[in-house]
Amino acid sequence: MGFKPIPAAIALALTLILWFIPAPEGVAPNAWHLLALFIGIIAGIIGKAMPIGAMAMLAMTIVALLQVTVPELGADGNPIKNPAAQAAKDALSSLNSPLIWMIGIAIMISRSLLKTGLGTRIGYLFLSLFGKSTVGVAYSLALCDLLIAPVTPSNTARGGAIVHPIMKAIATSFDSDPEKGTQNKIGRYLALVNYHANIISCLIFLTATAPNPLVVDLVAKATDSKIHLSWGTWFVAMVVPGMVAMVLMPIILYFLYKPEITSTPNAPEMARAKLKEMGPMSRNEKITLGVFAVLLVLWAGLLAPLGIKVDATTTTFLGISLLLLTGVLTWDDVLKEKGAWDTIVWFAALVMMATFLNKLGLIKWFSDLMGQQIQGMGLSWVVGCALLALVYIYSHYMFASGTAHVTAMLGAFYAVGLHLGAPPMLFALVLAASTGIMMSLTHYASGSSPVIYNSGYTTMGEWWIAGFVMSAVEILIFCTIGITWWKMLGYW
Repeated sequence: MGFKPIPAAIALALTLILWFIPAPEGVAPNAWHLLALFIGIIAGIIGKAMPIGAMAMLAMTIVALLQVTVPELGADGNPIKNPAAQAAKDALSSLNSPLIWMIGIAIMISRSLLKTGLGTRIGYLFLSLFGKSTVGVAYSLALCDLLIAPVTPSNTARGGAIVHPIMKAIATSFDSDPEKGTQNKIGRYLALVNYHANIISCLIFLTATAPNPLVVDLVAKATDSKIHLSWGTWFVAMVVPGMVAMVLMPIILYFLYKPEITSTPNAPEMARAKLKEMGPMSRNEKITLGVFAVLLVLWAGLLAPLGIKVDATTTTFLGISLLLLTGVLTWDDVLKEKGAWDTIVWFAALVMMATFLNKLGLIKWFSDLMGQQIQGMGLSWVVGCALLALVYIYSHYMFASGTAHVTAMLGAFYAVGLHLGAPPMLFALVLAASTGIMMSLTHYASGSSPVIYNSGYTTMGEWWIAGFVMSAVEILIFCTIGITWWKMLGYW
């Protein structure tokens, strides 16, 4: 059987219940039916009824078959001539999205970090420089994640496949092993740092995790592209509060779960031994480093003053092309990058459904309804938007996918905030930051969390307490330093 019966039955039941409930006043029937399908698909993803890519294919198939995106009348007031063809075109429309291809290709590019060993080399280099104390080791792991985050949109690959093995090697060298019951020596602390550094990096860089470009896309659609968070805009807005969070995080976790080993004089020696074992940088490592430098320069728009402007997606395609031309990656490597192709498919399906919910007027109806309710409570836009952000963040306890969460809630919540009178850029940045903060909460909050959690260094209770504490700290940082910084930048 290609699906899990119980989660699939729940998703189907939710879809059918909503489908047969009459559409509320002001909502077109096809918009309501699309919402029923959307909620059913999200429920299937949360319940893992099928792999997310399979759920996405199912979503596109059902949308095309049932023609829920096609209105009765076209823009000219006449019936749509070929609704079946239009529905198929609508179902596949988001495969033409530059943002979706940018994130998919960037995941393919990040494979070069693993293949060449450059990511591991960077980690051991930092450890050799700053690893004499346990806190120094923690900052080394954080710096490693931070450095490779801009070109590693799979935070699972970055935190789980690159940084986590380094973290485990360090813990093992100090005989900190969950199987021996010695995880509290140093491993528990480093595992939590490993994870939260990964999440804070996601806050700072647009290209550090898959949901971020979806935030950009939904904000642009909600404002008719008046608010567009470019790579540079995102980085400038997030770097100051994000770096404050990154600096404080290892210290907070140190006092929350103090390791038994606080001095690690042998760690730099171990790292240098590993680097010696790796030998000098290979040709492919040097090429990869050069390509990443080119990507960062173009993504950040540093050549714009010289009249050189390259679209972010075009830049990403340039990066993969250079790696293919130089032989760092082969076409087989690209084909084998299942996560990238999977991301392109499910990203396209979720963006498509969210886009048509907006086009068919359901998001506006929902935002107007919520706006009226909040205004009826006599709340200002400041208090109303603060409540929206908190609900958005802590509802992530119910989600195992950041992308599913963003797709389900961000567009509607952003529209409500605008309805209340929030400055569009300010609330866009608040929700963008909230998207990163919410991934700190649970052991299933993002792709990297189960990888690190399942290594056994922390209990579920320890993980959840650390996640809640860090979410509260990050909210405080962004509510003070972040908002002040955005005001200084003139973003609101």
